[in-house]
Amino acid sequence: MADWKQISGALVRISAGSRTNVWGVNSAGNIYRYTNDDASPWVQIPGALTDIGAAADGTVWGVNSAGNIYRYTGDQDSGHWKQISGALVRISAGSRTNVWGVNSAGNIYRYTNDDASPWVQIPGALTDIGAAADGTVWGVNSAGNIYRYTGDQDSGHWKQINGALKAISAGSRTSVWGANASGNIYRYTNDDANPWVQIAGALTDVGAGVDGTVWGVNSAGNIYRYTGDLPG
Repeated sequence: MADWKQISGALVRISAGSRTNVWGVNSAGNIYRYTNDDASPWVQIPGALTDIGAAADGTVWGVNSAGNIYRYTGDQDSGHWKQISGALVRISAGSRTNVWGVNSAGNIYRYTNDDASPWVQIPGALTDIGAAADGTVWGVNSAGNIYRYTGDQDSGHWKQINGALKAISAGSRTSVWGANASGNIYRYTNDDANPWVQIAGALTDVGAGVDGTVWGVNSAGNIYRYTGDLPG
């Protein structure tokens, strides 16, 4: 993978909010935060998760194998994670105020910024979702169809974009990456007429940050940081 630098470690899910806020989980559910030091890249964070979403502003959310939802507090005294009511299998955090997830039935939820009544359901059905710092939201469904959130109730909340992906991540309106069922990697061109350019390599999950940072993991759990035509 010529445009990718392998970083030591093993993860199955990864999320990159920015160059300095990269988190992942491994096959055992252990949680890791990137140290910004490739020589000793990961520090383990207490807890157990199956998916994680890290934002550029330091926000981190996660879900565990039971579907429980957690927001990272960083408070070692009261526990590193605060449980938020609800049940999700995928979660993505673009910022403190832009957190989205999908449940096991494919229902889509957006965080209300009110822990007492935390989620509002958004029409549609997705299996993976990517929320960005600027409010951009993309998703894919069980058939691999790709959608961008429009928020327009009159014409439908989602616009289908040509292509087929299994995993998707949105760092910003102009930084959207995904991987298909075969592991092929694609970057959004910002042109819906010809939306995707393939990037050399193979990944099963990808995390795109607001600053152009992109990380990924492959089917073997190997971890990669993109070094291509973006800041290294």
